[in-house]
Amino acid sequence: MPQSKDTVKEFDFNARDFERVRALIYKRAGISLADSKQEMVYSRLARRLRATGIGSFAKYLDELEAGRLGEEWESFTNALTTNLTSFFREAHHFPLLAEHIKGRRDPITIWCSASSTGEEPYSIAMTVCEAFNTLTPNCQIIATDIDTNVLAHAELGVYTMDRLDKMAPERQRRFFLKGKGEREGQARVRPELRNMITFKQLNLLADSWPISGQFDAIFCRNVMIYFDKATQRKILSRFVPLMKPDALLFAGHSENFLYVSESLKLRGKTVYELDDSAAARKAAPPRP
Repeated sequence: MPQSKDTVKEFDFNARDFERVRALIYKRAGISLADSKQEMVYSRLARRLRATGIGSFAKYLDELEAGRLGEEWESFTNALTTNLTSFFREAHHFPLLAEHIKGRRDPITIWCSASSTGEEPYSIAMTVCEAFNTLTPNCQIIATDIDTNVLAHAELGVYTMDRLDKMAPERQRRFFLKGKGEREGQARVRPELRNMITFKQLNLLADSWPISGQFDAIFCRNVMIYFDKATQRKILSRFVPLMKPDALLFAGHSENFLYVSESLKLRGKTVYELDDSAAARKAAPPRP
């Protein structure tokens, strides 16, 4: 039966094209695309074909792999990255963070490893401000993401008012400046919060990361679900040296690190800490 006009696709996209995309994004970003993502891949990459003026997926992927499309690798990766987020998402984590950092005198350092459009690092910043009752706490937040487009949005710190709907009015008044005139219906994060955060592009699969030191907390939420177990294990092993002895690692609601890393133990609901007993077992000499 011939296809109707509604079902005819603008570009040919077959199983071989999809497998090539899966292999490329896995190698580039560690993302494991399920079989069910074929339509999503077509929809998102079709925009890149239009933008580059290339008439087929096969040709686009050939040009991409040959390095003849300039900075298109970045656009390819951005297109296939999912950036679902909101302020104070998985809200139970933030009181735990506040309790964890209260009373600390040293500079507090926190890494948000998948900042998306900024709602998560700004939620962290608000939590720290509330914990110390000041807009200028002694805290530095590093916010990273592989997607340069969302990082630019995050650094700007401007959101439509509907993004703040679920936030308490008191928080809205304290941490946001409402737009007027042409900016009506928008809100900008206060500069004090933006000054607490350094935004950086970072690929968790890269050989080196543009960060150093140790953190009081690491947020890696709803990221690992896109990686296979081997990739998860590799990333978690690199987190461990970046955690202070009593640091917390916050995971997403559907992520479980217990069967991936021997260096971590569960502290609470999707919150992990270093497992000293595991470290001791590794350091102990073998029994005769």
